[in-house]
Amino acid sequence: MGWSVNRSTGLTENRPGLTTTGYTLITPSADDAAYLIDMNGQVVHRWTFDTIKPGYGRLLDNGNLLMSGSDVNLAPPPEDEPTKPPPPFEVHVTRLGGYKTTLLEVDWHGNVVWSYENRAQHHDFVRLPNGNTMVPEWVELSEELHKKVRGGHRLPRERLPRLLGDDLVEVDPSGIEVRRIHTWKLLDPVNDPIHPTKRRWEWTHINGIDVNGAGDIAFSARTCDRVCVIDGGTGELKMKFTDTHGQHHVTWVGDDLLQVFDNGISASRVLEIRVSTGEIEWKYEGRPVHQFFSNYISGADRLWSGSVLVCEGSSGRVFEVTRDQQVVWEWINPFTNHRVNGEPAVGIYRAHRYPVDHAAFDGRDLDPERYANFNRLNGLR
Repeated sequence: MGWSVNRSTGLTENRPGLTTTGYTLITPSADDAAYLIDMNGQVVHRWTFDTIKPGYGRLLDNGNLLMSGSDVNLAPPPEDEPTKPPPPFEVHVTRLGGYKTTLLEVDWHGNVVWSYENRAQHHDFVRLPNGNTMVPEWVELSEELHKKVRGGHRLPRERLPRLLGDDLVEVDPSGIEVRRIHTWKLLDPVNDPIHPTKRRWEWTHINGIDVNGAGDIAFSARTCDRVCVIDGGTGELKMKFTDTHGQHHVTWVGDDLLQVFDNGISASRVLEIRVSTGEIEWKYEGRPVHQFFSNYISGADRLWSGSVLVCEGSSGRVFEVTRDQQVVWEWINPFTNHRVNGEPAVGIYRAHRYPVDHAAFDGRDLDPERYANFNRLNGLR
């Protein structure tokens, strides 16, 4: 969906009685903070960061915030000069979408209680029940596999870097690696090609991972348009779904059900997929269909009521939709930041909503009056 910097922002729809009451966590693009907003769309808490440029965060069961981000002292990515030799791996990855260097776990007051640095991690993370953490990590493929992978395109006279795949890396609380899964061994270089609109830089570009109680791992591979499930027992693929394009944020919403934000080519969808059959069980589309579209980032968070909190990422639009397709809450990002090139940025990578009895809120002052001036300055009251 197109958007204007002059649009109305903040809370634009709220239908009490139909909404799922809670607090919503957002991290606006190019901001230095994550914000917690109430059902009236006002900020009730803020975490600021000075050592990383925050990407996006999740509240943990222990009440802390786990935030991904990039080192503020990271050198600017190199210019794209396709006819020159490609930069080395550790430099090349800094120019890829979703690149991160650091995970920080902070308490309510922003004090760092845990950190993990990996200069090849990107996009997503999962805190596992045993206290370990899993992240996707870029890895260079072998020359042989680089040549076998089909699809994608190269620019005129482009000198291609080595094609990248993804490992899923699990680390324990001390940061020691305890497991590594080579997702590139699970896909077929011919039958799972790179989409022709993508340059031949990455085969998979994993932008979402989630793990269920049985240990099955779901992942979204954006550049080859695949949503897959790894069997936690055998390590083999138990599902490969191919009816999405550029998708994000795959999550488990039942023992045999996945949810994914399907970005699409000109219109987006939220899909619920049955793993055992590969069939779509439920979906949300815009009305009219092109009213709902984000060509990159974005997510869908299944709420405890059964409704879905949708993040139309590129426009910074967050809304709640019920199972019968009613949009009952909508909030438009009022925080207009600027990218390095000066362009305005209003995007939100993902949004999450948490119930009022979440451990993070126990004994906390969530009165928006604490942020009265801030909310007023940003048109939120």
